[in-house]
Formats: sequence, C-alpha cells, structure tokens
Amino acid sequence: MTALLIRDLKLAVRAGGGFGLALAFFLIVVVLVPFGVGPQTTLLAQIAPGILWLGALLACLLSLDRIFALDHEDGSLDLLATAPLPMEAIVSLKALAHWLVTGLPLVIAAPVFALLLSLPPQGYGPLIGSLLIGTPALSVIGTFGAALTVGVKRGGLLLSLLVLPLYVPTLIFGAEMARRGAAEQDYLTALLMLGGITAGVIALLPFASAAVLRVNLR
Repeated sequence: MTALLIRDLKLAVRAGGGFGLALAFFLIVVVLVPFGVGPQTTLLAQIAPGILWLGALLACLLSLDRIFALDHEDGSLDLLATAPLPMEAIVSLKALAHWLVTGLPLVIAAPVFALLLSLPPQGYGPLIGSLLIGTPALSVIGTFGAALTVGVKRGGLLLSLLVLPLYVPTLIFGAEMARRGAAEQDYLTALLMLGGITAGVIALLPFASAAVLRVNLR
C-alpha cells in the first residue's frame, strides 16, 4: 500500500496536476478578489473566510479528473482491480494521495493568502483548522465523482456537476467555522458539523467509490 501511495504521489507531481496547479489557482482567486471588491480592507476581512474556502474548493476541483484517468488510460487501473488489495483500500489511497498533493499544500499556504485578504489575526487558527478538517472530505468526495466518470470522454464538466452539490455542506460549515473564528464568536457547532461530515464521507464513500469502479471496469 505504501508503494502504491508513493507511486501516486510521483505521478501527480510529474503529470503537472498536483500542488503547483492548485496553489497557482488559489493564488489567482485571492489576488483577483480585491480587484473586484475594491481596496476596502474592512469588507475584504469580512468576506475573506468565504473567499478562501471557495478558492480552496475550486483548486481541489481542478485535479479531480486525474485521480483515475491516467491509470485508466495506461491500463494499470484494470491491474489494480485484480490485485490482492481491496478496491476500497485502493480508492482510499487515491483520495489520500490527492489530499497530500492538493489539500495539504492549500492548508499550509492559506495563512499567506489570508494575509492578502486582511483576515483578522484571530481568524488564522480557525481558518487553518477548518481547512485541515474539511479538505480531506473534498478529496474523498472528489474521488467518488472521479470513480463515477472514469472512462467517460471529456468527463471533466460532468464530474464538476456531480461533485459540486456534494461539496456544499463542507463549504458551508468550513467557511462558517472560519468566519466565526475571525469574528471571535463560538465556532464549536460548525467545527463539530464539519468534523462529522468529514468522518461520514471517509467512512462511507470509499465503499461506494469501489462499487462504482467495479461496475465501470466490467
């Protein structure tokens, strides 16, 4: 399993769809927002949690179609399906690799981008915590969407349409936790809801993704 995870990490970096593309997109979103909103630091500070969470979500979305596409194109996905490893474990490793090359770099870079949007100092901890808890859910949900569209030509748009509605609860509670933290309000409820969503999708969706992959590979 470790060898498969290392292989996926190397493929993600070599394919050019890893952390570099996600970070670049995240940076572009953060830089463009002040041009649209205007140089009003008070307003930027108020909307910063939502903008940062939306940017992280869209950055994760960019690389979802690569989770299974490369393996499906070169036939290695069929070999993985016949390997002694359970398909659920393979799907979980794919989601973990996607989070390590996409979600984790966004969590690390978020404080720098938050500075550009004038996020109050007290909001940095809740923002990082919300992204650290919520971005794994984005990768697991995205892996489910990628399993649904594997083998579909030009399935990127279809994948986005399938995944974006599933992202809404994570976006709502992640942004709410960061917003309440920035406003020095109690964010325990949002934290618990976000953690519950992440735990739920990690527990359930790998089984659904594995079942979908088995059907698509027949």
